[in-house]
Amino acid sequence: MAAKQGTNLKRLIESMLDKAADEYDGNESYRYLSENYPDGKVMLGKEEREEFIDWLGVVEK
Repeated sequence: MAAKQGTNLKRLIESMLDKAADEYDGNESYRYLSENYPDGKVMLGKEEREEFIDWLGVVEK
């Protein structure tokens, strides 16, 4: 495929990645992920927060 286009494989891959990045719509992806996978957007309960802090070994002042 690269030879058909008169380029080397590295340049072909780079151009394909550039094209994919240009077509990528980050806002739409963020909307989809936020709606369907809300991990990180849910506040922790007090007990779960304390367990997490203990797991991290953090000492609160």
